[in-house]
Amino acid sequence: MTSLRRILGVGGCALTWLAATLSGHALAQQAYPSKPIRFIVPYAPGGSTSNVVRLVSEKLSPILGQPVIVDNRPGGNTVIGSEILARSAPDGHTILLSASTHVINPHLLKSLPYDPLKDFIPVTTLAATEFVLEVHPSVPANTLAEFIKLAKSKPGQLNYGTVGTGGLTHLAGAYFDMIAGTKMTHVPYKGTAPMLTDLLGGQLQLTFDTPISSLPHIKAGKLRPIAISGKTRLPALPQVPTFAESGLDYDMTAWFGVMAPAGTPKDIVNRLATEIGKILAMPDIREKMQAMGSEPLIMTHEQFDARVKADYARFGKVIKEANIKIEQ
Repeated sequence: MTSLRRILGVGGCALTWLAATLSGHALAQQAYPSKPIRFIVPYAPGGSTSNVVRLVSEKLSPILGQPVIVDNRPGGNTVIGSEILARSAPDGHTILLSASTHVINPHLLKSLPYDPLKDFIPVTTLAATEFVLEVHPSVPANTLAEFIKLAKSKPGQLNYGTVGTGGLTHLAGAYFDMIAGTKMTHVPYKGTAPMLTDLLGGQLQLTFDTPISSLPHIKAGKLRPIAISGKTRLPALPQVPTFAESGLDYDMTAWFGVMAPAGTPKDIVNRLATEIGKILAMPDIREKMQAMGSEPLIMTHEQFDARVKADYARFGKVIKEANIKIEQ
């Protein structure tokens, strides 16, 4: 103590204050969480997104020593749940399941009750879902090069189905047009089921769909996969090359992650990111998520923050150039 007092050049009272401050800071860190954690899911219960959150929550609760309560708040294309989080105390006891929709909404909706970048802190990612370019068997193309050549020779004549205007499947097609130099016609549907029905019936020529929805039809030979997004091939479709392997730099991935309110202490953000990353690396969690059609996606707070900002800019550009608008 004498040597410390000499080095710092302070008296006993000052040292007492310093020790108390450091001790208090340590206790504050150890105190989190001091009550149950509310995990808001802006979707209806029962979907694959809710199930992923429940898988992670069940593992996270004993690690943190507090219950992690999943609170489904659907509505407003995720706006309702997101607004609840934005208005919550920034203490790490309320977090949100966020998706790529978070950075798409601002470019489609005239006004939001929050700022998608300033009012949130990206904590970490949970999962990623790729998109498969798949065609009806009548389409005379087996490779991506053949498909692009066909689409360029028939501007406006190839119809691609989506699950709604402004959604990721729509942006997937619009983005493809931009970078491949094609011009296809967008046909929106109110859900995956009616869209796939028309694709299987030949009323549509193609779609950009998530693997879990189309896998049975692909394996049955009713749809022909051309390429899949992502950096590696999908284990369930090992014969389908990635877009990159086929010569096109096409990055279209739907991500799901965890957000906290702006102002949440960085040590809490980093702890959540670290613990969730450990959970996602568990073999049983990976296996269960893959069965739901998703791949675990582990990112640090900094990596996820960069991805959110990059996708905000990229999707904004796609929406503007494709002149995508939705009725409000």
